[in-house]
Amino acid sequence: MASVLSYESLVHAVAGAVGSVTAMTVFFPLDTARLRLQVDEKRKSKTTHAVLLEIIKEEGLLAPYRGWFPVISSLCCSNFVYFYTFNSLKAVWVKGQRSSTGKDLVVGFVAGVVNVLLTTPLWVVNTRLKLQGAKFRNEDIIPTNYKGIIDAFHQIIRDEGILALWNGTFPSLLLVFNPAIQFMFYEGLKRQLLKKRMKLSSLDVFIIGAIAKAIATTVTYPMQTVQSILRFGRHRLNPENRTLGSLRNVLCLLHQRVKRFGIMGLYKGLEAKLLQTVLTAALMFLVYEKLTAATFTVMGLKSTHKH
Repeated sequence: MASVLSYESLVHAVAGAVGSVTAMTVFFPLDTARLRLQVDEKRKSKTTHAVLLEIIKEEGLLAPYRGWFPVISSLCCSNFVYFYTFNSLKAVWVKGQRSSTGKDLVVGFVAGVVNVLLTTPLWVVNTRLKLQGAKFRNEDIIPTNYKGIIDAFHQIIRDEGILALWNGTFPSLLLVFNPAIQFMFYEGLKRQLLKKRMKLSSLDVFIIGAIAKAIATTVTYPMQTVQSILRFGRHRLNPENRTLGSLRNVLCLLHQRVKRFGIMGLYKGLEAKLLQTVLTAALMFLVYEKLTAATFTVMGLKSTHKH
């Protein structure tokens, strides 16, 4: 049990959180573009910079950064939980043996499920705060007026019931495969490269992070679209069975989307998402690797996580 609460797990968790906040802040406008394209059906699919220019023109220069604080807070919690669970489970299960890709995948999956169940309410609030005050092309969207994170929690529980905070949990659980797939490819590619050389350069880490994330994102993107729509939950369509986004609900949303926009409708906003996630993931892994290495060097600890 000592290894779960160890200083080392903590260093990994903090490094993971700092890495993701840095990366998310730098590429935040891309996320704004992606979310608008997913949720606002009437918005035409244009290139990412065209969408961002439109948003700035209509809503002001800072509009692409709307909702930054709630997103960053949720991201910190989310990544902290994920990295902490991942490294603790790995420490308990692997116990000094060599880790395999299979084990990484299982551990990544469990860490992801724990993460989703604990942090979904934060992301629901987040999605709404990020879209608050947006000028939508779609008239069916009911606007929100939350004063902040706490007020949003209060209003959602009051008006929609406590379970509304877990809107979109089902697609989120399916999306757990995303970081699991990403981590698997990342660790696998890292192991391959380490066979050829002693140490990975920053560029290697950047490229491996990018490739791993691009694969994971493309595979799971249609689910992310459904997840955004369910979390936002402000469309006037069938409000009754939105909670938890049951399988039927998810399939129904996917079907509607394909019927109206063709198969590419499922991938609306993918360009912005890929740009953002690939760059974010790469930068995040870079900061994460450098921070853990630096901290362990400073503290005179040799990281036991060298494969």
